[in-house]
Amino acid sequence: MPSTDLTPAPGSPDAAEPVPAEAVAPLMRGIAVLRRLTEAGGTSSLSGLERSTGLARSTVDRIAATLERMGYVRLDGRDTVLAPRLMELGNAYLAALRLPRLLDARADALADELDESVSLAVADRDGIRFIHQATRRRAMSLSFRIGDLLPAERTAPGPLFATEWAPEDWARWRERRAADPEDRGFPALPPRAVSSRGAALAPPGRQAGPAAWPERPREVDAGEHPLGDEDFERRVAEARTRGWALDDQLIEPGLVALSMPVRGVHGQGGGRIACVVSVVSHTSRHTADSLRATLLPRLRETVRSMERDLRAAPAVPPAVSPAAPSGLAVWTGASKQELGREFVESLARGLTVLTSFGEGRAELTLTEVARATGLARATARRALITLEHLGYVTSHGRTYALTPRVLGLGFPPLSRTTLPQIAAPHLAGLAGRLHDSASLAVLAGDEIQYTARVATSRIMSANITIGTRLPAYATSLGRVMLADLSPAERPTPTVPALTPRTLTDPSSLTAVLDRVREDGYALVDEELEEGLRSVAVPVRDRTGKVVAAVNVAMHSSRRTPEQCVAEVLPQLRTTVDAIEADLRVVGRFTRVPAS
Repeated sequence: MPSTDLTPAPGSPDAAEPVPAEAVAPLMRGIAVLRRLTEAGGTSSLSGLERSTGLARSTVDRIAATLERMGYVRLDGRDTVLAPRLMELGNAYLAALRLPRLLDARADALADELDESVSLAVADRDGIRFIHQATRRRAMSLSFRIGDLLPAERTAPGPLFATEWAPEDWARWRERRAADPEDRGFPALPPRAVSSRGAALAPPGRQAGPAAWPERPREVDAGEHPLGDEDFERRVAEARTRGWALDDQLIEPGLVALSMPVRGVHGQGGGRIACVVSVVSHTSRHTADSLRATLLPRLRETVRSMERDLRAAPAVPPAVSPAAPSGLAVWTGASKQELGREFVESLARGLTVLTSFGEGRAELTLTEVARATGLARATARRALITLEHLGYVTSHGRTYALTPRVLGLGFPPLSRTTLPQIAAPHLAGLAGRLHDSASLAVLAGDEIQYTARVATSRIMSANITIGTRLPAYATSLGRVMLADLSPAERPTPTVPALTPRTLTDPSSLTAVLDRVREDGYALVDEELEEGLRSVAVPVRDRTGKVVAAVNVAMHSSRRTPEQCVAEVLPQLRTTVDAIEADLRVVGRFTRVPAS
C-alpha cells in the first residue's frame, strides 16, 4: 500500500501540487490519522490506522500518544477513539463563520413549524458541508451530521452553489468525477453504482452506515438513471433561473430535499451565497413536487428573514483581540520532556494553530497567530503553510482564514455525542480511583433515571442498572437536580418511608434542597436503602443549567459521612469539572442529548 502520510485531503487546493519544502511532515501525518479515524466513525485499532494511512506502526503509536496528550483521542485497549475535545477545531471554524450563531434559531423554528428536518450548508469547493441540523425524532430519520461532506451533484444545495462556480471550479469537479465515479471519497454516502458504459448511477437505498455499504458497485436495476455531467449542468441552469433547487432521491431512494440560498453582503445582484437552507423529507410524506408546492413559500419567508438578520449583523464583528498567549510553547515543551520521543511536538503545535481563529478572529495575520498561540513566528508560519497545502487554511494577502474542511477532522462522528458517552470515561476513572460505583442520572419528573454507570467488582456494591428509576427526593442525584429548580418548578414531594431514616416531611425536604443549592452537593445517608450512602454533585451545561448529576455510592461501612465529604467530594467535583469541560466543547454548536 502506498504511503498516504503526505497526501493532501481530496480536493484540497494543492492536492496535485508538490509538498512545500517548509511543510511540517509530522503535522501532515497526524492529520492523516485524524482523517482516517473520522472516516472510520471515530474508532479504529492502531493496526487499522497503520493499514489505512500507510504509516509505520511506530509513527502511528507516536501520533496516537500525542493526540491523547492533547485530549483529542482516547486510547481504549487496542482502539483509538476520538475524544470530545477534538471538536474545538471545528468550533473554531464555526465561530469564525458566525452563520450558525446568526441563523440557527430561524432554522430551528422552521423545522418546528413544518415538522421536517432543516439544515444549513456551506460550499466546500465542489462539495457541500453541513453547519447546522434541526432534526425530527422519527423512526425514519432524515439527517446528516454537522461537518459531513457530500458531492455537490447529489444534493439540493449543490446546484445553487455551482451557479457561482468559475471555469476552474467546473474543471476541478470534472476531474474529481472522473477520478472517483463511485463517490468513495465521500464516506458519509453509500458508493454509487457505475454502468458498463462508465456512467455513474443513482445509489442504492440503504439506511445503514458506511460499514454496511457494499465494497463494490451493485448491478444496475432496470429504470435507474445515470447521474451524468449534463444532468448536473441542467440542474445548475434551472437553479440559476428559479432561485431554488430540488434533490429528488439523488442521495438515496426515499429522500427528497428543497433548498434555497441565503445571500450575504447585500448589493446589486443580491450578493453572494453565504449558505443554503434545506428542508429534507421522505417520500412517505412528500414527493419532490409536493415538497416544492407545499413548503416553498414558507421556505422563502425564512430565507428573507435570514438575509435580514445577516444585513443587520455588523459586517465585521466587534474587535476581539486575539487571546493572550496560550502557553502552548511551554506546555508542549513540558510534554516533550515528560514523554520524550513519544510526543510529536510539531504535530501538537500545528493543530493548535487552528484554535487561534474564532469569532472576531475570522482572519488573522501570521503575527496574530503567533501571538495567540505563543509560538515563534517561524513555527507558526510553517504550520500555516502546511495547513494551507492540505486545504484547511486559505490565505488572502497577509491574512489567513479557516476553510470548511476543518470540520472533517472528527466533527461528524463527534457531533452526535450524548452526555452519557461524554461522561463514561470520566466515570470509569472516578470509580477506578475510589473503588466505588459512579453513576450519571437525569431528572424525569419526580424520579431520576440512570443513564450511565460504572460499577466496581466488590462483593458488596450498589446494584443499579442503566434505565433504573428511583424517587428523586430520596436520592443524592435527585436532590442536586431538584435544588437547581425554583420552588414553583419542583414536583410536589411525595416520598414514602423507604427506610427508618427517609426524610418525608415536605418542609424539611425544602430546607434540605435549599442547603444543597448553597453547598453545591448532596449527601444521602441510608434514606433510599439501609446501608447505602451516596454523595452527588450537579452537571451544568454551557448556560449554567443543571442537566444531570453524578454520584458515588457505597456501603455505609466503607466511609463515614465526614469521610465522604473529605475524600470523595473533591474527586467527584474534579470528575464533573472534566465532564462539563467536554460538554462545553461538544455543546457549543450541537445539541447534546442528556440520555
